[in-house]
Amino acid sequence: MIESTMFPVPVSVSLPSPRVMYNAISRRDSAYEGVFFTGVKTTGIFCRPTCRAKRPREENVEFFASIEAALQHGYRPCRLCHPMERVPAPPPVVTRLLHAVETNSSSRLTDKDLAGMGVDPSTARRQFLACYGLTFQAYQRARRMGLALHEVRAGKPVIEAQLDGGYESPSGFGGAFRKTFGKPPRDARSEDCLLSRHIDTPLGRLMALADGKGLRLLEFEDQRGMGSQITRLAKGLGCAVVPGTNATLEATEIQLQRYFAGERFEFDLTLAPVGSAFQLAVWAALQRIPRGTTCSYAEIALEVGRPGAQRAVGRANGSNRICIVIPCHRVIRSDGAISGYAGGVWRKQRLLDLERGAAAISRGTA
Repeated sequence: MIESTMFPVPVSVSLPSPRVMYNAISRRDSAYEGVFFTGVKTTGIFCRPTCRAKRPREENVEFFASIEAALQHGYRPCRLCHPMERVPAPPPVVTRLLHAVETNSSSRLTDKDLAGMGVDPSTARRQFLACYGLTFQAYQRARRMGLALHEVRAGKPVIEAQLDGGYESPSGFGGAFRKTFGKPPRDARSEDCLLSRHIDTPLGRLMALADGKGLRLLEFEDQRGMGSQITRLAKGLGCAVVPGTNATLEATEIQLQRYFAGERFEFDLTLAPVGSAFQLAVWAALQRIPRGTTCSYAEIALEVGRPGAQRAVGRANGSNRICIVIPCHRVIRSDGAISGYAGGVWRKQRLLDLERGAAAISRGTA
């Protein structure tokens, strides 16, 4: 067990820079839902980052880390975006279409079908892009291919997987399968894929990726280079990424909800990080840092038997793809300063504040 040093952590809550937050409300960026709230000085209301109201001038806004802070400064909740509802549900159209896909995976909803359901295809396209980064048709296609791969791997004949996926033509099914997985269905008996799941948290949306071996990636979606990181991981594993779920992803979401609610800080998940022997040793050491405490890079170097290798530890720490669960945010500089974090230093501060507060409550010192 690492003997961790409790460095003083400021109690004030960190936020992204005002410029980052103003840019987020300008493009109504859903990745910042729950991260901050915008107070509009000229109207006296506070809003979500995604509020559809006319964008206020930059000099007329101020930002708050919580609903409570906005209320304490005299702002009232916006009637358009309802910021008091802490974690917004996906738009009704998105929820309805997700249900339609999951309850009848063999059907392929065309734009004509959507119109027949009373759903404007352009609305479905736009809202799916905002929620999941791909259009509804692309989501349907990827989901069908993921299910088809699962069936082929389970031993089902290719023709049955084709028909279950809603493909009448073997060539059409084979082409779509090859485009997604890089090989024809008959050669995919041992093929695996990375299933993706979006998880909303008070600090923004996370992307989780898992396969049959466990959780491979958990990162904030708005961090720089996220797309290339996923591409490198998928290429290294020789598999494709498709939307879907499995027991690991479901457990990850449930345990993260309890983490942010302050109910649990130890994770019981099957992890399958990809890295060198040194990186894996560092990531294992990170998981031994108790909640509410921090370690220096030098302490981790000693723990893994590489005294003086602080820079190498820093690089391994920065290469961690499974944030929060593998708590790289608990590693700080020897002088107690909180330095870089891929998800943003403000998030690192918020995570430390959350854990420190919960630890103080459990000790009865809060």
